[in-house]
Amino acid sequence: MFPIRDENPTLRPPVVTWGLIAANLAVWVLVQGAGLTEAFPRSICEKALIPGELLGLVRPGTTFPVGPGLACEVTAEPNWASPLLSMFMHGGWLHLLGNMWFLHVFGNNVEDSMGRGRYLLFYVLCGLLAAAAQVVASPASAIPMVGASGAIGGVMGAYVVLYPRVRIHMLLVLLVFVTTIDVPAFFMLGYWFLLQLLSGFTSLGRVAGGTAFWAHVGGFVAGMLLVLPFRNREYVARHRALARYM
Repeated sequence: MFPIRDENPTLRPPVVTWGLIAANLAVWVLVQGAGLTEAFPRSICEKALIPGELLGLVRPGTTFPVGPGLACEVTAEPNWASPLLSMFMHGGWLHLLGNMWFLHVFGNNVEDSMGRGRYLLFYVLCGLLAAAAQVVASPASAIPMVGASGAIGGVMGAYVVLYPRVRIHMLLVLLVFVTTIDVPAFFMLGYWFLLQLLSGFTSLGRVAGGTAFWAHVGGFVAGMLLVLPFRNREYVARHRALARYM
């Protein structure tokens, strides 16, 4: 299932959400060379979050692959800014565009419910807590972690608390059968969270690289917990009243 759009109008233009999407695109093109130049592996080596390097649990000099015939070395001096920097980096075009689409679909309403400044702080906190969850789950991993998925998971966690019954238009693909369906947000996001949780448990102890499922889980839970103190009650009430008349 893939979200197309929601039936949830906003009261204000989502300036911060647009800015975050622009920032991620800019980092991908300007810092990571759009995955086409040596800037891509260099950005992974220098700025990606590596749990074992950050905690000093991987021996300096240990190498990890970042592309065909390319590898980076774990250093004795970790980049302590990597939990923040890595949430604006991505591993490929599909990774980037998928994340930005989810942020586009769900971010505008969460921004509307909080206000721009609080929403930006909320987004960054969710991203950092998501990174912490992945580090706790794989403390000795030398696999680099990049992506906005954890922070966006926080946005999705906030959305399901604020607007659980809003209808989400979904693209459903079953083998060769393709259709669209409408489901409530709690169903779509609950299904997504359950998949991440189950995948996270199956990934525990795995040496090979892959998706940072525990970052997704941690971000989603962080979003559900942080949304209440961050929300603007007046905007949420007006938002819901407007939705009833649409």
